[in-house]
Amino acid sequence: MRKLIFSIGLISLALASAAHAFEVEERISVGPADARRVLRVISTGDAEFFEPTLQDFLSDLPDVRIEYTVASSGEMMKALDQEGLNMDLAISIATDLQTKLVNDGQAQPYSSATTERLPVWARWREHLFAFTQEPAAVVLSRKALDGLPLPENRQDLIALIRDHPERFRNKIGTYDIRTSGLGYLYATQDARTSETYWRLSEVIGSVGVRLYCCSSQMIDDVASGELAMVYNVLGSYAREKSNTEDVIVLLPKDYTVVALRTAFIPRGSQAPELAGLMIDHLIARGWQAAPGAFSVLDDDSWSDDTQALRRIRMGPGLLVYLDALKKAAFLREWSSAVLR
Repeated sequence: MRKLIFSIGLISLALASAAHAFEVEERISVGPADARRVLRVISTGDAEFFEPTLQDFLSDLPDVRIEYTVASSGEMMKALDQEGLNMDLAISIATDLQTKLVNDGQAQPYSSATTERLPVWARWREHLFAFTQEPAAVVLSRKALDGLPLPENRQDLIALIRDHPERFRNKIGTYDIRTSGLGYLYATQDARTSETYWRLSEVIGSVGVRLYCCSSQMIDDVASGELAMVYNVLGSYAREKSNTEDVIVLLPKDYTVVALRTAFIPRGSQAPELAGLMIDHLIARGWQAAPGAFSVLDDDSWSDDTQALRRIRMGPGLLVYLDALKKAAFLREWSSAVLR
């Protein structure tokens, strides 16, 4: 039977059920409408990027349909942890929130020959599994940089903005980490790595920064000329969406934070076998939809030898900045630096 794709795709659509009040960014159905089995996936990954992977997974499963729901990492946390939403697979780039959900007993164990192939750093407690490595990138407008030196690291970015403030005034974008789970994760890992993060944040704030929820919109605004630069966006999205004639995707050479996109089977899954097969597929095939994402089964040969990679590792250490007092203090410091 021919596979059918139904796109609902409403931004910030709230589920009708009062019990499931989390906000949905997009929902698609992939596979035959009368499929005997259904795999319900909740994910932070944009449907436009992830759909080819869903199609590939279903190629040998003609009796399966995937209901794919896209939500922000914060809304996903709310749905699974607070509202008890029953889903079969949870996928997110916000590794800290995924770790918290697993730590709080929201996942069930899974093991297979494929998961056993994972490096130690790519799995946690036989519950949480990484399948891509995705570097945080700086995306710059070629037009905005016309005549200026190409920066290679954060010190270069600081000098560039300080020396040419008018060229970058109100033309820099980054995550609003008060609402973006991934943005908050990137920021805390950045700050843990180097004090340069805070100096750069102050310089960005001094010329007026525009705050966003999502990588895709930031990248689009650089490509259109609306922005001159965006900081800490998903490199996978940037490389997929960007026309190299318009933008430059920079992985800073002082250090590059590398996020892990992870998956787990929620404890209320009604199709854990299918969910396990999907995890195996993601690990074995990687995320084909985004050329900028790298499989966890790859070594680090995809990076420049001079690149200082800072991979975000799963484990209880990620829970430190999710402590309410610690998070409040971090957000105050960030607001003081960035919001002028």
